[in-house]
Amino acid sequence: MPLPYYLAALDTILAVVLTMGLGGYVGYLRGKLKVPAPATTGHPLFEQGFRAHMNTIENLVLMLPLLWVASVFFGGQIPFWMGLTWVIGRIVFAVGYMQTDPRWREPGFGISFLALLGLLGLSILGVL
Repeated sequence: MPLPYYLAALDTILAVVLTMGLGGYVGYLRGKLKVPAPATTGHPLFEQGFRAHMNTIENLVLMLPLLWVASVFFGGQIPFWMGLTWVIGRIVFAVGYMQTDPRWREPGFGISFLALLGLLGLSILGVL
């Protein structure tokens, strides 16, 4: 398998592990704070964790295809670093979202959004 695909696969695995980890944390909060399934509201800390997880899933659906399309056209290095930046941004976002002041999520959102825009730009340039 060519190196670009190994790097895209590594980003994919990191993104999936992050998303699964956030899901596990939501399950932990559900039990700790006694929020029965299938409720998605309850204790504010649970709601913050739930939204951080769901927002990451919503963005994962955008990041993964863009990562792979960009990797096909531009090789592994630049798309890999953008994908890794997205993962780091989502970690910063999730940690920030769990703070009492919701503004702490903005840096992570910005980092991951810029990474998405970069992958989108590479994907469009590659197709053109």
